[in-house]
Amino acid sequence: MEDGKLGVEEEGTGKLTGAEGPSYTVDDALVALGFGNFQILVLAYAGIGWVSEAMEMMILSFVGPAVQTAWSLSPHEESLITSVVFAGMLIGAYSWGIVSDKHGRRKGFLITATVTALAGFLSAFAPNYLLLIALRSLVGIGLGGGPVLSSWFLEFVPAPNRGTWMVVFSAFWTLGTIFEASLAWIVMPKLGWRWLLALSSLPTSFLLLFYKVTPESPRYLCMKGRTADAIKVLEKIARVNGRELPSGILVSDHEIELHKIDNPSEDAHLLSPRTNDVEHPKGIVSNLGGISSLLMLLSPKLARSTLLLWAVFFGNAFSYYGLVLLTTELNGHSKCMSHKLQTEKSQDVRYKNVFIASFAELPGLLLSAAAVDKLGRKLSMSTMFFMCCIFLLPLIFYLPEGLTTSLLFLARICITATFTIVYIYAPEMYPTSVRTTGVGIASSVGRIGGMICPLVAVGLVHGCHQTAAVLLFEIVALLSGICVMFFPVETMGQELRDTVQV
Repeated sequence: MEDGKLGVEEEGTGKLTGAEGPSYTVDDALVALGFGNFQILVLAYAGIGWVSEAMEMMILSFVGPAVQTAWSLSPHEESLITSVVFAGMLIGAYSWGIVSDKHGRRKGFLITATVTALAGFLSAFAPNYLLLIALRSLVGIGLGGGPVLSSWFLEFVPAPNRGTWMVVFSAFWTLGTIFEASLAWIVMPKLGWRWLLALSSLPTSFLLLFYKVTPESPRYLCMKGRTADAIKVLEKIARVNGRELPSGILVSDHEIELHKIDNPSEDAHLLSPRTNDVEHPKGIVSNLGGISSLLMLLSPKLARSTLLLWAVFFGNAFSYYGLVLLTTELNGHSKCMSHKLQTEKSQDVRYKNVFIASFAELPGLLLSAAAVDKLGRKLSMSTMFFMCCIFLLPLIFYLPEGLTTSLLFLARICITATFTIVYIYAPEMYPTSVRTTGVGIASSVGRIGGMICPLVAVGLVHGCHQTAAVLLFEIVALLSGICVMFFPVETMGQELRDTVQV
């Protein structure tokens, strides 16, 4: 690239000027264009996807017990209905992350929405247990694409507002959980679990209806070297928001980094075959496979962050879905009653308690919004994990139903806050070249926690081991909070990176 095209950095401005005028990055453009009507439309589309994923996850609290009663399943078979969804998400999150980083965000969520909608609807007609398990596994594979939508939305948000608007995005998950609990309360007693499965698959269909009008991420396009396409998207944002793009030409971060280097020997080193791919994202993405993506995430620059993030995602998913399941299991088995009485009791309290507990996510979101851009991502997450431990501790003893529900409500506020913030932090931490792959793999590791969780929440409590179950959740939440404290980077207010900085 010629110096005349890009120029030199203006002192104190962070922008570049040269013979052909000033230049700007995608971050500069997004800040200039602001968060306007265009981002609201992107938020609404991505939010529908987040609502649908939350509904498909919350449905696990209702379908398992209902199918167990209808088909006389064992507790192990009931747990498997939940676990296979997480197993599918484990596969899907990794696969769709790679697809999204190689072929675009839009293609990633098109495939995932199609798989989720079809498998979710068809599972309502499953004639037997084995086919139901197979279809719910496919639903899980589709749901694994959730991080693609969050990364896509993130890449349209200006850096100064990113934390707040990602919390708003997370509110769609809460809407999904509340809507699903309400739907189950209305549908299950009269129409049964098949109608609940069918109706819960409908929101995903809206993603397919409006897919044609969705834009590709300009950051992704710029990273791939498709600058002209990126400019078209930015110009559309400018028209819809009623703003103007910065003057000059659009450049990517890796081009700016090259022009900051004055030492010729360093230039030569950067242009050597070994590092050329790092500085030219288009080359690296075109040759990126699953193994090389994983190796990049575990490279010296990213390994510590990646491993700690995996631990936090595991602990977060384990704790979150554990609290969802414990909401019914602890109340239904608090006295270790006979199986018949347990079933009658759990049927009485399930819909009410899950519905009440779902509202715990609203104050959890408010806490996230208040803390994420003031205290930072790390301090907010660690504090909420430790608070969750405090609220869970009394549950090692058998308590009255009202007190148990209240403590689970408070614990869920905290774990919702950590769940929200980690989904903000993770895509901010990774560069664009491996962002959805990194978040997808981290989310996959979290799915392992979700997959193991039903065996603990249902198995231990059914076996009259409530104390052991609660202590295990205590340990997981505590270790997760400690891992957060060792994250090497605080991303609050920082611009997103396009490449791994060497």
